[in-house]
Amino acid sequence: MKSSIIDIPKIVDKEGRGNLSVIEKDVLPYSVKRVYYLYDVPSDSSRGGHAHKEQLEFLIAVSGSFDVILDDGSEKKKVTLNKPNKGLLIDTKTWRELENFSSGSVCIVLSSGEFDEADYIREYEDFKLFVSR
Repeated sequence: MKSSIIDIPKIVDKEGRGNLSVIEKDVLPYSVKRVYYLYDVPSDSSRGGHAHKEQLEFLIAVSGSFDVILDDGSEKKKVTLNKPNKGLLIDTKTWRELENFSSGSVCIVLSSGEFDEADYIREYEDFKLFVSR
């Protein structure tokens, strides 16, 4: 499974005024074309439930925490995101489900492409057929 955690550069304020993280230059292996965020997700709800054929996505828990279940068709793994200076780069052809949102959690997503319905695989059975080719 190629999806991975990426450290986001963190600048610590020496005067104790808080930290700053920056995503620029070579942090991501692509140019960001779309940004969206999830919030007010009830703890018993899930999001995602799809894969992308070509788009890469980078997820960050800018507040709170949530779990991301990743499935490449042969292996599943769970990643917990709970630090605003670490993000999850999700590779193409990877089914993802987001769950277990803490109260007040915010997930920001930086995508390599603009919205394109044709790039989505929304049914798990279709996903399994797509990755088995």
